[in-house]
Amino acid sequence: MKKISGKRSEDDAKIDLTPMLDVVFILLIFFVVTATFLSETTISAASSDNNDQPPPPEDDEKKNILFEIDANNAIILNGNPRPIIATQIRSNIDQLKAENPAASVIIQPNPASEVNALVMIMDAARQAGMTNISIVEP
Repeated sequence: MKKISGKRSEDDAKIDLTPMLDVVFILLIFFVVTATFLSETTISAASSDNNDQPPPPEDDEKKNILFEIDANNAIILNGNPRPIIATQIRSNIDQLKAENPAASVIIQPNPASEVNALVMIMDAARQAGMTNISIVEP
């Protein structure tokens, strides 16, 4: 029964939000399922099955930059008997890249070496603009 003053009862003033919440949850599920997620860049390690093939012959014009890390974390560049220090890595890569822009960086760590030396070489190579970096087993 309505009152003469025109005011509604409290039951008429309530709004049922259940259907609206159902629609919101359905939209949320739709956007989560159809959203594309960012793909992270990873380092792909070569499996032992692919290592059966011999390496391609090395040309004089495409000389790679070889870093060897021994068990004491000494960094040796291109078979040079004298190890280099960490601050010289970037300058050596820049110099060798200027001589041969098509060169790639190959890192050969000793299993007993620390990962820190490997990461330093990879960071220096990336900062020098090298995109082809490979890690090989000794």
